[in-house]
Amino acid sequence: MPYPHAGPTGLGPIAQQAAQVIYQHRLISTTQLHQLITPHHTRAEYLRRQLHTMRETGLAETVGRRVSGQTELLWWLTEKGANAVESVGMLPQRPYRMSPEAALGPLQEHTLATVETGLAFVNWARRLDHECGPLDWTPETAHYYRDDSRPGEELSLIPDAVLNYVHTDPKAKQRALLTFFIEVDRTQMTIARLAQKLHAYAAYYDFTPQQTSGRGAKTTRRAGTTPAWRYRYPAFPRLLLILTGASETRLTRRVADLRSLAASDPALTTTGLRAGVTTLEELRDRGPFEPIFTPVLGPADHTDAWLRPHAIAA
Repeated sequence: MPYPHAGPTGLGPIAQQAAQVIYQHRLISTTQLHQLITPHHTRAEYLRRQLHTMRETGLAETVGRRVSGQTELLWWLTEKGANAVESVGMLPQRPYRMSPEAALGPLQEHTLATVETGLAFVNWARRLDHECGPLDWTPETAHYYRDDSRPGEELSLIPDAVLNYVHTDPKAKQRALLTFFIEVDRTQMTIARLAQKLHAYAAYYDFTPQQTSGRGAKTTRRAGTTPAWRYRYPAFPRLLLILTGASETRLTRRVADLRSLAASDPALTTTGLRAGVTTLEELRDRGPFEPIFTPVLGPADHTDAWLRPHAIAA
C-alpha cells in the first residue's frame, strides 16, 4: 500500500523513507531496507550513502551482525531520529526506543525474522500486483482482554505484528483488505508456551467488554453484545504462525506437537479462531496464497490454499 514520504527535514526522499521504516520496525538490516525501499536498484550503494548520512547527523545508529562470514549492519533510530519522525506526524507514535544493548540482545534475531516475514508479503504483493508496503505491518500492538480462566486480571495480547494486505482480482474487479495476526516462532520458546499464545488469541476472540452507564454511585454494568475486536477490525484477523530458526525436520515435528496441544485445549476446540502454521522458507518461496499453511485446529489438510481471499473477506 502507498506510504507517506514525509520524514525528518534535511534528508533526501530515500533517507526519509528509510527513517520511517526504521522507526516502525525498530531494528532492520541494510539488505532488508534495500529490498523494501529501493528494490528497483540493482545495488544498494545509494541507499547506503543515505543511511550513513543519517548516522553522521545523529539520526541513526548501527551494530554489526555476522552473516556467512561477513558483517552486516543493523540500523535503528536514535532518540533524535525518532523525535524527528514523530514531529512530522505521519506515523502513529511508538513509545519503544532501541538501544545498543537491545540491538545486540537476545531479541535481535526475532526482530529481524519478523521484518523478514513482512518482507516476504511485500515481495509477493509486488509479484502478484497486490498492495503491501514497508509500513503495512505494525509490530507489537497491544490488544486488551479478559479471560474467564484468569478472573479479575487485565490481560494484554501482543502479536509480533499486525499486517494489512490488499488482494486484488482484476478479472473479478474485486479488492479485499486482509488483516493478519503474525506470530514468528524461532523455536526459542517451549511448545507449551506457544500453545498458550493460541489460547490467548481464542480468549481475545471471545472477549466482550461490559457496557457501563451512569456516573459515580449510580454507575451500572451490564453484559455487552459486541466483541472487543469488532471495534478494531471488520473481520477477525487470521492468525499466521511463521516458523524458522531450525531444520525442516524439527519444524515439522513442532507443527505436529502444536496441533496436538491445541486439540487438548477445550477453549480451542470450540473457538471460531482460524490459525495456520507454515515456515518462513515456504512463505518466501511459494507465497501466502499457495497451500503452504497447515491449520492448527481441525483436520491437517492444506491441499487447498488456506488463505483464499474470498474466505477472509466474508
